[in-house]
Amino acid sequence: MTFATVPYMGPRLADIARHAGVSEATVSRVLNDKPGVGGETRRTVLAALDVLGYERPARLRRRSAGLVGMVVPELENPVFPVFAQAAETALAQRGYVPVLCSQSPGGIIEDDYVELLLERNVSGIIFVSGLHADSTDDHGRYRELLARRLPIVLVNGYAEDIQAPFISCDDHEASRLAVDHLAALGHTRIGFTSGPERKVPVHRKLEGFRQAMARNGLPDEEMVELSMFGVEGGHAAAFRLLERGATAMVCGSDLMALGAIRAARQRGLSVPRDFSAVGFDDSPLIAFTDPPLTTVRQPVQSMAMAAVRTICDEIAGNEVSRAEFMFAPELVVRGSTGVASAAEADALRAL
Repeated sequence: MTFATVPYMGPRLADIARHAGVSEATVSRVLNDKPGVGGETRRTVLAALDVLGYERPARLRRRSAGLVGMVVPELENPVFPVFAQAAETALAQRGYVPVLCSQSPGGIIEDDYVELLLERNVSGIIFVSGLHADSTDDHGRYRELLARRLPIVLVNGYAEDIQAPFISCDDHEASRLAVDHLAALGHTRIGFTSGPERKVPVHRKLEGFRQAMARNGLPDEEMVELSMFGVEGGHAAAFRLLERGATAMVCGSDLMALGAIRAARQRGLSVPRDFSAVGFDDSPLIAFTDPPLTTVRQPVQSMAMAAVRTICDEIAGNEVSRAEFMFAPELVVRGSTGVASAAEADALRAL
């Protein structure tokens, strides 16, 4: 039996145009190296070509401007792949080759990745939720990189003893948005859960939670249960908070909120009629859970673009601010939060 060979037809203009957000005519002009296309648009089209796996025409190939490392935590939390993809695309548009280093429990640690990246003469490194975010960790490793004059950008986890650019989401505001939303729905027994408090974003969220509860005249004693990040951590924390009469929860991640909802249902509660949950991140597909999750959206795309712009400015030798750039979160109301029901009154009577 013989099989016909399907000839390679080259990149499809429609696919590239859709990914780049331009017309097919514009893609054609870029691929044929024709004039009439702005530099930024040309770079966007070429980046789309790279992301979709198409080989650039020989006349459009150019040497890379250099390697940029990107060290991220495990990829089980959907928000980290989103950040990585956004940053990779932005780096490719600027001519840099991104080198993604993802960590996992028992796998390669951050310091080992840094050593490997230095061996490959990277032009800079972006750290996302790394050891810099741990207030108990030794930050000397970052000061050593700065002493080598290696450009670095640190995302989500400010440390005042590191003189580098930081990109952060406003975690205080994130908690305020969640608490104010639940309080407006009539909830008074609002619980809080997130990861370990030694993590700077967790500490800030917890501070914001307590401040928001006080402003709303609500008690927060015994309504905080810190756990592990992830569905299991949210489930365990919610189980304990439900026993203390919580009718709503502010969670440090979307996955933790899904775990909280699972715990509520195991106790025979309906969501959102008997129990409300607010997540954090607005991860991909979270709008399609059952029920669709109310969450505080972290502006991941904007933060990734800012991190890339900053690292590229540093690499180019431009002066950048050694400060924290704070990005505002946004409350996204969906189906996992509702008006406090009879369960709230029952909880109050039980106190």
